[in-house]
Amino acid sequence: MKALIFAAGLGTRLRPLTDQMPKALVPVAGVPLLQRVILKLKDAGFGDITINIHHRGQQIIDFLHAHGNFGLDIHISDERTLLLDTGGGILHARRFLDGDEPFLVHNADILTDADLGALIDTHRRSGAEATLLVGQRTTSRYLLFDDALRLHGWTNKKTGEVRPTGLTGTYRELAFAGIHLLSPAVFRLMDDPLWQGRPFSIIDFYLHVCPHVRISGCPVRATHWFDTGTPETLARAEAWYARP
Repeated sequence: MKALIFAAGLGTRLRPLTDQMPKALVPVAGVPLLQRVILKLKDAGFGDITINIHHRGQQIIDFLHAHGNFGLDIHISDERTLLLDTGGGILHARRFLDGDEPFLVHNADILTDADLGALIDTHRRSGAEATLLVGQRTTSRYLLFDDALRLHGWTNKKTGEVRPTGLTGTYRELAFAGIHLLSPAVFRLMDDPLWQGRPFSIIDFYLHVCPHVRISGCPVRATHWFDTGTPETLARAEAWYARP
């Protein structure tokens, strides 16, 4: 199976640590984030992996070369000229990801033992265009799902904003876990001029298309999940992975 790892982020919340290295190469218990994610995907049966790069991108290329691409077929989706955000990054990597099977997208700063097999099974059974790993963690922003775990909207609890405007009804508020499985059909939806030639968020894309196609949620099945994008969460991940 194919996967895309988002490794192009600036890592601004981890400065000054990320001033001289990409966030994806920040070590956790002595092992770079990117290496941990690659090995997790390899263990789960993903043999064809694309990695997008931007900030300090050459360091990622050199790191992969030094490790023989971890014995995998690895492609680089180069965004050093323009950082394309999550949706634009997926579209930019289309030539590596398009095909007959769904592909996984995994943030490089997410460390978890989440059951990817369960995500794949859920996606295939639902017939969704995309299936997002979601959980009940506390955050300010939630995706809004019905009881069948079909996406309907988004809300920011701090500001009270709800999208789409005028959405009514009662929904389950679930947080996105930074891992999702997409059917190649999403690329046909992205052929709309609205998405062409510019950076855009994949969440914005999901919210735009969810009234017309099925975007599903899949509850996280994991003993741990860390978004290592801040010093505090990075420290918690370090403590977990450094355990004897």
